[in-house]
Amino acid sequence: MKPQPLLRPSAGAARCKRCALHTRCLPLGLEHDALQSFDTILKLPQALKRGEALVRQGGRFTSLYVVRSGSLKQSVDSQAGQRGQVMNFYLPGEIVGLDGIGEPRYHSSVVALESTFVCELPFTRLEDLAEQLPGLRGQLYRCMSRKLRNDQRTLCLLSGRTADQRLASFLLGLSERFRSRGYSPHCFHLSMSRSDIASYLGLALETVSRVLARFQEQGVLSVSGRELTIHDREALLSLAEEGMRP
Repeated sequence: MKPQPLLRPSAGAARCKRCALHTRCLPLGLEHDALQSFDTILKLPQALKRGEALVRQGGRFTSLYVVRSGSLKQSVDSQAGQRGQVMNFYLPGEIVGLDGIGEPRYHSSVVALESTFVCELPFTRLEDLAEQLPGLRGQLYRCMSRKLRNDQRTLCLLSGRTADQRLASFLLGLSERFRSRGYSPHCFHLSMSRSDIASYLGLALETVSRVLARFQEQGVLSVSGRELTIHDREALLSLAEEGMRP
């Protein structure tokens, strides 16, 4: 079949090149013409209010979403109808829905933790464009690989580790994710509640509160509302790696 010509953006297309996150997003490394073609399939940013669902568990899989601003949490409800287990948190530049590729339906729900904007990528159009743009296809594979590695890290995080180690590792992970996006790795806003963090780490809410209080007493960090400041990164790193070194 003869390849279709690359499409040109319409007047209403979302301009990736103007987005501050485009160098950390899916079109990373695309040349000018390829980036314009990517713009043609990208729907204009969608606004979500805090608590509003982007996708629902069991809903038909149609699109991937790129977080433009704000944050979201991913959770899975049990068959018994119990409250959803938090599986992931998404920050600006990250892609929602990669774990749904190849499935007819989303296997989890994704809800905004604050006022959030996302860009929608209809997956069938993304697939067609990736066939024409090897750079885009390669970047999509790299995003999927990072998602797999992050899932593996989460399994390691929850496997036989103390509450102190789990929370220290989680906060260091957030710090690195903020750093990679050009934000401060030492002072950042926790958009997720302590209850969400507890669910993600497989801990009781009271345990998370107790460990945070202990970290503050030790001078490792301080928390004011949801603003967290890391004062002693080396101490936090030592806590996270305790018992893991040979």
